Amino acid sequence: MYLASDNTGPIHPQIMEALTEANQGYALPYGNDPFNHRAVTAIRELFEAPQAEVFFVPTGTSGNALALSTLCQPYQSVLCTPVAHIHEDECGAPEFYGVGKTYLVGEGDLMDPDALAVLLRELAEGGVHTAQPGAVSITSVTERGQVYEIDRIQSLATIAHSAGLPLHLDGARFANAAAALECTPAEMSWQAGVDVVTFGGTKSGCMGVEAVIFFNSDRARGFAPRRKRAGHLFSKNRFLAAQMLGYVKNDLWRTLGAAANARGQYLAEAMCMDMRIQWPYAPRANMLFPKLPRSVLQNLATSGVAFNNWGNRDIGSPDEMLLTRFVCDWSIPYQDLDQFLAVLRTA
Repeated sequence: MYLASDNTGPIHPQIMEALTEANQGYALPYGNDPFNHRAVTAIRELFEAPQAEVFFVPTGTSGNALALSTLCQPYQSVLCTPVAHIHEDECGAPEFYGVGKTYLVGEGDLMDPDALAVLLRELAEGGVHTAQPGAVSITSVTERGQVYEIDRIQSLATIAHSAGLPLHLDGARFANAAAALECTPAEMSWQAGVDVVTFGGTKSGCMGVEAVIFFNSDRARGFAPRRKRAGHLFSKNRFLAAQMLGYVKNDLWRTLGAAANARGQYLAEAMCMDMRIQWPYAPRANMLFPKLPRSVLQNLATSGVAFNNWGNRDIGSPDEMLLTRFVCDWSIPYQDLDQFLAVLRTA
């Protein structure tokens, strides 16, 4: 029962078919192939942004770090939440590629517009002695399973833009967020004020591809050489582009996002009936972050459930509540979810 991450699931057959199609004959390298041109056009059409600059990279970390380093000068910082992936889980990649540092906004996983405004005023008072703000970055679905409503994105964009800062959206689970909001990619990105988005495919049925999309071409200056210098420009780039073509064909991206969400909500509805479980974060998509007693987590682990938790699972009071993460991918069978729920009831 694999509930540790949506990275653990298989590649969708439609994406495998697209890779097989790209694996015929010869094509120019480094993005000069027909698949790349078709994929760029497909992304522009999907986001209703015909002038957007689109780049394909193999990982979310490379997409986020290279996008933010393009937006920021080395003396500038990125403003994000304390649990942002770029802050906690990317091994300092933004800083490695040229961002000065990360400033943390507020305390939760959903950035508060008022907290952002306060921090920007405080940084302005620091003058030349402070790492200057260079960009604001948010994540949806967040690192605690919640989703930014459109009006909150708009509020954050307004505050960022009033300070002269671009807004970056880490969209590793963009499909899950858009499916949860029942909105279009345009509505969740540039129409809400987002300047750059990483449109993730890796966690949603692809082998490994993300599209970095700059809605203002002027902001994209420098990304291409940074990608090359960082070693993330594939020679056989057609295989990245082919994945993205398969992902957006017939709106597969939305289908897979909705499928993963449906499985996550199936679990959440059943688990909400268990009085042993606490819910510090509202389950909105395919990631659940409940708190469970240590003894329950130990029994789940010995029963073969793959999941993540915060805190030492093995040492401490059996009744201590530990924050836990369960993630559903698009393909996990409902019978596996039922099996997990049966184990949970007896744990």
